[in-house]
Amino acid sequence: MKNVVALLALAGGCASALAQGYPNKPIRLVVGFAPGGAADIISRAMSDPLTRALGQGIIVDNKPGAGSSLAVDFVAKATPDGYTIMIASQSGMIVNPLVNKSVTYDTQRDFTAITQVTSSPLVVAVNPSLPVNSIRELIAEAKKNPGKLNFSTSGNGSLPHLATALFDALAGIDMVHIPYKSGGLSVQSVLAGDTQVTFATAPSVMPLVQAGRLRGLAVTTRGRSALIASLPGMEEAGLANYNLSIWYGFFAPAGVPPNIVKRVFDATVQALKDARLKEVLARDGTEAVASRSPEDFAAFLREEASVIARVIRESGAKFE
Repeated sequence: MKNVVALLALAGGCASALAQGYPNKPIRLVVGFAPGGAADIISRAMSDPLTRALGQGIIVDNKPGAGSSLAVDFVAKATPDGYTIMIASQSGMIVNPLVNKSVTYDTQRDFTAITQVTSSPLVVAVNPSLPVNSIRELIAEAKKNPGKLNFSTSGNGSLPHLATALFDALAGIDMVHIPYKSGGLSVQSVLAGDTQVTFATAPSVMPLVQAGRLRGLAVTTRGRSALIASLPGMEEAGLANYNLSIWYGFFAPAGVPPNIVKRVFDATVQALKDARLKEVLARDGTEAVASRSPEDFAAFLREEASVIARVIRESGAKFE
């Protein structure tokens, strides 16, 4: 028994020493999508202020595939030493485990929640060749041509997929889902005319809307967003019961020492106060938002999972 106690004390001492010396080498920030999507844009915008706050470099590592599930699975199995963290949204951490039977990870069991980092509405955008200029006209066009309009997303089970499936269910229409490996590729498909509609993250779509290469119809929150004031909210646009926004947060593998979690949390909160970062995010309709604590973020995730499960169940949204 004494030997067991001694071993536990030694392990605790090693973890404490590891945490005190953290970080002493660059930190890998895993992104579950290809370059060009919102998660990638946010990660690269945060890398400089986060490097300054931590005193070590941030290496952005893109691992696209399966609606971010490949990256999530990779991080779940990484060594829990704080040198591999992940940026993810509710699509990878909540929606995928709910709708994808092949997903084997459990967010609460396999990850340590660190903090939320951003929040923003999605933007409904269409190829300019589509003869619609509003949400009402999009619904009318889809009803006139059932099964003929294609919508692109960043992957099966992604939040944009949930957003569009919910839209279809509430509007009583049937658009065809075309999944891609990233938000960037999804938006490019609408630009090329391969698909006609996308519910996309603001950083990946708003520059193209502002340049006139895509037509923005609305944001997915009930009311207008101060960050994207040029587009109506869903209530104004004609679908009053629709309300959805996307957030990104930082996660680490389960078992990371609490001291290290606190160090990353504090550094992230400091980085999110950077004026230049806020300017870059706001320009594309994204707000920097930090949780009050890692525990607060974990509680938020539990509540969000309950809400999304109810939305999927009550809307009848399909994810095959």
